[in-house]
Amino acid sequence: MTKRKPAAPPPQTPDLREEAASELAKSELAKIVRKLSDLRKGLPALEHISQVPTPSFRAAKDLIELARLLLFPGFFSPRPVTELNFEYHTGQILYVFYERLSREVAASIRHDCRRYNYSCTHCDKQGQEIALAVIRRLPWLREILATDVDAARGGDPASGVHYDQIVFCYPGLFAITVQRLAHELYLRQVPFLPRILTEFAHAKTGIDIHPGAEIGPSFFIDHGTGVVIGETTRIGARVRLYQGVTLGALSLPKGATAKLAGLKRHPTLEDDVIIYSGATILGGDTVIGAGSTVGGNVWLTESIPPGTKVLIKAPELIVVDKGDQKRPPRRPAAKKQNTRERE
Repeated sequence: MTKRKPAAPPPQTPDLREEAASELAKSELAKIVRKLSDLRKGLPALEHISQVPTPSFRAAKDLIELARLLLFPGFFSPRPVTELNFEYHTGQILYVFYERLSREVAASIRHDCRRYNYSCTHCDKQGQEIALAVIRRLPWLREILATDVDAARGGDPASGVHYDQIVFCYPGLFAITVQRLAHELYLRQVPFLPRILTEFAHAKTGIDIHPGAEIGPSFFIDHGTGVVIGETTRIGARVRLYQGVTLGALSLPKGATAKLAGLKRHPTLEDDVIIYSGATILGGDTVIGAGSTVGGNVWLTESIPPGTKVLIKAPELIVVDKGDQKRPPRRPAAKKQNTRERE
């Protein structure tokens, strides 16, 4: 008995509906491309059509990781760092950090030159010089970051008896590490890159510190989410901030942005100041005197002398039980009645 051959599959007929939909999509996409091209004439601020690349956000992330390997040796290295291999390990990372930093600094400078038609500033040479100048500051950065770690340990009992948890886990330390590195670039007038670095830290931690802010030693941000520190802020030694604190500028009148660029617009905090959660302090002429304490949710646009406490009068609380019957209001404690008291 002969085997029957399997029947041949029926010929595939093209799906006319799919073809029609595909052609319609191509036509619509072509129209959108033309519209986007036409919009280029009126929206030059929203494009970057050039052979010069912008500084890389990914490269900024790599720079931060390399800097942390150098500033906190042994904490973030994929391999153990020992007494025997410390210099070899540090030398390898430092050379890579120098190469990448000089390249990104040069890219930042070159971008400005081309975009604003500046004369040649020898971007590659400047990149190498600035990178080397920043690297010379790494020992100092390690020393001041050590004071920041000590401040966190002294200001937060939850940090434990060792420093490891602070270095590994505290968002405030990560944010200030990046800002201190970015500040060195800011001081050398490197465009773009300092802000890219601090915005990476902002995205990671919720702490927004401008690279231009001047911050003294032993700085501690507890919790940190929502903290904003403006460009011309000046912070002394041993200052502590809690979450949600804003050190900002007063609202600018229309057209005043260019005139006020570079001027002092943000407050000054002298040594040993504590600012509690939710407080807002605004204005370039506002000075918080040494040893002062600003309570939670306080709004300040004026200076206060050293040794001052600024508090908000406790609100009247109304407690409603499940039977919707109001209990008598709770009266605030007598010591909270004062909105400002001098120590």
